[in-house]
Amino acid sequence: MRSCVVLLLSMSLLVTAAPNLDAAAAPGDRPARDTKLGRSPVLARNGMIATSQPLASAAGLRVLMEGGNAVDAAITAAAVLNVVEPMMCGIGGDLFALYYEAETGTLHGLNATGRAGSRSDAAKLRADGLTRMPGSGPLAVTVPGALDGWEELVSRFGTRPLGELLQPAIRHAEEGFPVSEVISVQWKQAEGKLASHPATAATYLVDGKRAPEHGEVFRSPDFAKTLRKIAETGTDVFYRGEIAGAIHDFMEAEGGSVTRDDLAAHDSTWVDPISATYRGVEIFQVPPNSQGFVALEMLNILEGYGDLTELGHNSAAYLHRLIEAKKLAFADRDAYLGDPEHMRVPVETLISKKYAAARRAAIKPERAAREVPPGMTDDGDTIYLTVVDKDRNAISLIYSIFGSFGSGLVVPGTGIALQNRGTGFSLEEGHPNELEPGKRALHTNMPGMAFRDGRPWLAYGVMGGDMQPQGHTQVLLNMIDFGMHVQKAGEMPRFRHSASGVGIESGVDPDDLAALSRMGHNVVTRFGAYGGYQAIMIDWENGVLLGGSDPRKDGAAMGY
Repeated sequence: MRSCVVLLLSMSLLVTAAPNLDAAAAPGDRPARDTKLGRSPVLARNGMIATSQPLASAAGLRVLMEGGNAVDAAITAAAVLNVVEPMMCGIGGDLFALYYEAETGTLHGLNATGRAGSRSDAAKLRADGLTRMPGSGPLAVTVPGALDGWEELVSRFGTRPLGELLQPAIRHAEEGFPVSEVISVQWKQAEGKLASHPATAATYLVDGKRAPEHGEVFRSPDFAKTLRKIAETGTDVFYRGEIAGAIHDFMEAEGGSVTRDDLAAHDSTWVDPISATYRGVEIFQVPPNSQGFVALEMLNILEGYGDLTELGHNSAAYLHRLIEAKKLAFADRDAYLGDPEHMRVPVETLISKKYAAARRAAIKPERAAREVPPGMTDDGDTIYLTVVDKDRNAISLIYSIFGSFGSGLVVPGTGIALQNRGTGFSLEEGHPNELEPGKRALHTNMPGMAFRDGRPWLAYGVMGGDMQPQGHTQVLLNMIDFGMHVQKAGEMPRFRHSASGVGIESGVDPDDLAALSRMGHNVVTRFGAYGGYQAIMIDWENGVLLGGSDPRKDGAAMGY
C-alpha cells in the first residue's frame, strides 16, 4: 500500500450512560456547523466502504485499493464480520443484496435466503401445543443461504476468487482479533444463551464460561478451519460435502428439520428489485420474502402529507404520522408477506400510490390507532454493509443469523452458528407465511438503494429486525425532506414502535414526548434498540463519495 494514500475513517461513538443523559455528559462542541454531531461524513474520490466494524471496513478497503471491485470488497468484509461480529451474522445465516452494475446501468437483486427443512411440520407443532415458532433451538433452524450468496455474487460480478477474498477472515480467526466495545456488550448479553449448549459454549465463550471483554483478543480456531476448507475446495463442501454432513448429523441429533438433501437443494435467486418514488427519488428494495416493501409503503403514505418539514423534525406531529404509517404498513406485512410463491396479494398493489392513499385515510391526525395489530417479530441481529468502487459499481448487502448468535446452536467442530430464521414463520393454519417444507420465511432483512436522475444516489441500510423499515424511512426523510448529510441523517434520534410501545431516543424534546402520550401513544424507555445505519452517497457532479457510519455501532466508513 503506497504511503501517499490516506485512509479516511469514521469511527463510531458508544453512549454507555443511561438514555436520559444530562448536559454534562453530552459530547463536546465541534468547530463546525453541527456543533453536537458525532463527526463529519467521510469523503473520498475513488472507492468507499461502510460496515459495522473497523477491521471489516479496513479489509474491504484494502481490496478496493488493490484493484478489486465493490463485490470483491463486500464479500471480504462480510467474511471478516462473521469472525469479529459473530452474534450478528455468518455463513449459518441468510443474505440479500442489491448490486448496481455500472457498465450496463443495471440494478440486480439477489435473494440468498434458505428454506424450511424437509422435516418441517406445522400441524405437529400445533398438536404439541405451540402457537408460534420457537425463538431458538433446532426447530428455528432453516437452510443457510449466505455462503451461496457470496458465491453467486463473486462468480457473476467479482474479479477475485472467493478463496482469496476469505483470507483476511481466516487470519483474524486464526490469529485472533481485539473485541470492540459495542460488540463486547452484545456478547456479554448473550452469555446465558451461549452457555446452554456445549459446542456453542466451547466456541464462543472464553474457557467455555464467559464472553470476551472489550479489548481482549479472541480466536476462533474451528471456524478458521471451516473457512480454509471452503477457500481450498469451494462452497460445495458446505452444501454437499463434509460440512453438510456435519450439519445433517447435528440437526438429526438435536431434532431439527434440516437434512443433507435440503442443503444440497439450496439455490439463491436473482430477482428484479421493486421500487417506489418519494419526492422524485426512486427507492429500491428487494421483493418478498423480504419486508422491504414495508418501507416503500410507509414512504407512499407519508408523501401524501405534503411538506413534512412544516411539522418540525421529530416534533410530536411529525413522529405521530410516521408511527401511524408504520402501524398500517406492518399490519399489511403480517397479513400478506411470506414466500412470494404463497402470497395472496401482489406486492405491486401494496406499494402503489392508490393503495397508500386509502391507507393514509385511516390515520387520525390527533389520535394514535389502537386496532392496528403489531408486528409478529421484534428484535433481530444483523449486519449491513455497502461499497462503491472507482467505476461506481455499488452494492448494498445485508446478512444475518437473525437473533443474537442465531438459534444458539453451533455445529460441533465447525464454529458455525446456525440461524433461527425459522422464527419468522407463522403457525397459523392457512396463513401465507405458514411453516412448510421448502418454503422461505418472512424475512426482516432489506438492503436499500436510492436513485436520482436514473443513477444511484445512496446505498444504505439500517439493521435491526423490525427496526429496519422504520429506520430506512426515518433516515431517508432526514436526507430528502430535511436536507441532512449522510452522517447526520444516521445520527439523529430515532423512534422504534413495537408491541410494547414507542421507544424514542434521547434528544427529542420532552414536551413532544408528552404530546405523543396525550395522543394515545405508549411512550416507553428503550435503549440500544434503534438499529445500525451505514450509507454511502454518490455526488456525481463533484466525483465525490460521502460515507456515514452509525454511532450506535462500532463501525467505520473508509475511503481512498
